[in-house]
Amino acid sequence: MNIVEWTVFLLFKAAYFTFLLVLSLLSTSAVVYTIACVYTAREVTFRKVLSVVPRVWRRLMVTFLCIFVAMFLYNTFAIALLVAFILMLGDTAIGAVVMVNLAILYLVGLVYMSIVWQLASVVSVLEEDYGIRAMAKSKNLIKGKTGISVVAFVVLNFLEWVVLVLFKKFVVHGGMLRIPAKLGLGILSLAVLSGLFLFGLTMQTVIYFVCKSYHHENIDKSALSDHLEVYLGEYVPLTAKDVQLEQYHV
Repeated sequence: MNIVEWTVFLLFKAAYFTFLLVLSLLSTSAVVYTIACVYTAREVTFRKVLSVVPRVWRRLMVTFLCIFVAMFLYNTFAIALLVAFILMLGDTAIGAVVMVNLAILYLVGLVYMSIVWQLASVVSVLEEDYGIRAMAKSKNLIKGKTGISVVAFVVLNFLEWVVLVLFKKFVVHGGMLRIPAKLGLGILSLAVLSGLFLFGLTMQTVIYFVCKSYHHENIDKSALSDHLEVYLGEYVPLTAKDVQLEQYHV
């Protein structure tokens, strides 16, 4: 590839990731708000949801930037550690064992940070915390319910991976298929991935309420309903003293 092709490719990737980020933030705020409205038995309309999204996405952006920095530092440290062990141990049996253990630890840490990130996004919408404070709150909430969070995360991402593999096999490299068939499979894959993504956002919000109940940090439905109503006017976050919910067993 020449310089022009690389430039076009990088610009396309930048536009793609920017669009993906904006869509992710907007959909997260919309889905979390909608699920909270359903939980408090509030009327949900498309117009209300659209009016809420612009007031929440900035908080989600701050949380995203914080977790992005944390992920960058985590991956930088992991790469530096990997290079150090390769230089020290080289191509030996002990080195191979160490590399495998490091890879497992890396994946465990990556999954855990991803779960904290997802729950922090919900916290950023439904509470006053965002950014680093939302990440800390998410980390505390997830204690005791880490297992169910990990299972939900792994299963959902596995299903998304299956869809992507099938898309690559039958649409990208499906030489035997005609254009209409590829187009149909592509649209179907997009619909399934979109459904899984929205289901994941719904699941994150449900897990948030489950974790709140587990730690006896129950939210009063009337207080949460008032908090959601405020979104339609000037944004005023839900304060910690308002976070009292009737207990229920999970």
